[in-house]
Amino acid sequence: MLRIQGEVFLMLRIRKTRNTKTVEKGKDHIKKKGGRPSKAVKRDQLLGVKCTLIERRAIEARARSACLTVSEYLREMGLTGKIDMRQKAFPKEVLELKGTMNHMGANINQIAKKRNQGDDLNALDRATLQQLPPLIQEWDRMIKAYLQ
Repeated sequence: MLRIQGEVFLMLRIRKTRNTKTVEKGKDHIKKKGGRPSKAVKRDQLLGVKCTLIERRAIEARARSACLTVSEYLREMGLTGKIDMRQKAFPKEVLELKGTMNHMGANINQIAKKRNQGDDLNALDRATLQQLPPLIQEWDRMIKAYLQ
């Protein structure tokens, strides 16, 4: 029984070795771990702050208005005593418009590729092309209204 357990242990050890090492042209090397590289300066220290529920809500609201996390907000306030307001990202509507325009551009590229290869447009491609001018005009109106 001990001998069998020893062989099983030896087999498991061999399997483990095979999983962690690869043989390439007669050279053994260990696989790299992969993943995100470690940071040069790691923030690993925890600092607890006692406050009331009302103070907590106020701190969270101020951090949100500065577009920061609570940790970033408290760190900046503690180190510099002031917060530089981050510029907000584009509004949700602008990002949605950009996504739709990218999708539309991909469709136009596919249709242009067909035409350049000498293929005729099918009914779906023709319908897609006919829908584009009113859609572009509507976007033009939306962009002008947003910028005013």
